[in-house]
Amino acid sequence: MSIAQDMPMPRALDRSIEADLRRVIDTKTKPPGSLGRLETLALQMGLIQRTLKPRIERPAMIVFAADHGIAAEGVSAYPQEVTAQMVANFLAGGAAINALSRSVGMTLEVVDAGVAAPIPLEGYERLSLGAGTRNFAREPAMTRELALEAIARGAARVRHHASLGTNVIGFGEMGIANTSAAACLMSRLCDVSIDECVGRGTGLDDRGVRHKRDVLAKALAMHQKADDAIDTLATFGGFEIAMMTGAYLAAAKANMTILVDGFIATSALVVASTIAPQVREYCVFAHASNEAGHRRMLAHFDAMPLLQLDLRLGEGTGAALALPILRAAVAFLDEMASFESAGVSDKQS
Repeated sequence: MSIAQDMPMPRALDRSIEADLRRVIDTKTKPPGSLGRLETLALQMGLIQRTLKPRIERPAMIVFAADHGIAAEGVSAYPQEVTAQMVANFLAGGAAINALSRSVGMTLEVVDAGVAAPIPLEGYERLSLGAGTRNFAREPAMTRELALEAIARGAARVRHHASLGTNVIGFGEMGIANTSAAACLMSRLCDVSIDECVGRGTGLDDRGVRHKRDVLAKALAMHQKADDAIDTLATFGGFEIAMMTGAYLAAAKANMTILVDGFIATSALVVASTIAPQVREYCVFAHASNEAGHRRMLAHFDAMPLLQLDLRLGEGTGAALALPILRAAVAFLDEMASFESAGVSDKQS
């Protein structure tokens, strides 16, 4: 399968209205630049939507869930069955992402990308590619064909939301041991030592972190041939990470503003941006996670996150919390008077 022919490939931002957008922003009743990052966000959203009056329409959060074979190596503080249990919690409305998405007015969708245990409730998208990936400490997590299928399925969910009018979207995840997958993706694709990528995940002690680092270092050494983005994703990734990769690509192609969450969500963006670097232009980095490695990953993108709240939960929680800041950026651009309309004297030239 040809990446160029069969993947959603976003275009670089059309900057033809950039000068006009900057003029609108700069002539509001304020000193130029005085609203700081809100002005940058307003400019970015205007360019993405190709309008001087960007809007936020039907913001959505998609949480992709899947299990990981690497969990068998004892790299997580929690047992694998927690993945399905937490998906049930999402569906019952009792998780952090439920509370936060409700509080900021985001539609929430839960996707079974490959959960190992049965999910006891209804109300989720059934896109499972299997009962979790294989153990990449012993063999590749999935085939290249499965990775491409996962990318396609994630992209299809975004196209569905685009058809409903969504123009701002975030992606969350749930999957025991998925910080191990993310750490290996980061190490290989960002060319960073695994020591800089491994953290405590869901709460490992010092001994657990050392064990996790050793397991992942050996896995990276074993899979030296995985070098391009798709092969690396297939070797170390999870079904939820692969679907998020496709979701990023499709969201950028659909001219959506993308809210990027934490460590695992950003690892999927590393894969997506290796395939199509222009996807970065559509992304707003919501927060800096407390998970070791996330700040290093943000530096890879030269990204300045909006929030620093010491979060390390995942689920899309940080992305949801950033939505009100985007609303504020749109509001000032739409509602503030200009110097001319307010009869206020502009800065003397």
